[in-house]
Amino acid sequence: MRRTNAFALAAIAAVLATVTIAARADNSMSSGGSMMSTGAKPAIFTPSTVKWMAGTGEFKGLTVAYMSGDPSKAGPWTIRFKVPAGGKFPVHYHNDAETVTVISGTFEAAIGDTFDASKLMMLPAGTYVYIPAGVKHFAMAKTDCVVQVSGTKPFAMVTASSSM
Repeated sequence: MRRTNAFALAAIAAVLATVTIAARADNSMSSGGSMMSTGAKPAIFTPSTVKWMAGTGEFKGLTVAYMSGDPSKAGPWTIRFKVPAGGKFPVHYHNDAETVTVISGTFEAAIGDTFDASKLMMLPAGTYVYIPAGVKHFAMAKTDCVVQVSGTKPFAMVTASSSM
């Protein structure tokens, strides 16, 4: 009997601790408390709720989804691109580290000063890529693909002249 009571008390304590932690987290998230001091709001996108649109400016010619943040401003941001098979990105670099995740399809990329298709590395869905700021690279979609890109500085793609 004593063991059952101790187990019941431990279970009740665990539930109360969980509820208290959840309430604090919820309160911090909704009131801008210490857990989320950036002012960002939680966001969840399922494949059917992602809003795709024609890209403009730096993203002209691509289909783009703005997942979080604003790539034209400083601060964390994440965007997705739909890239058609054969779509090429000439030799370029960024003023910010580039974090890329291939969501679907097969993307290819390489580091270098000249676009050389023989150097492209195949990047299937699920691949994660990190390229430091200032590193020249180039890419191409082997198949139709969706690529997610994240950064923290305003997005800028600086292309090298006659790279393709």
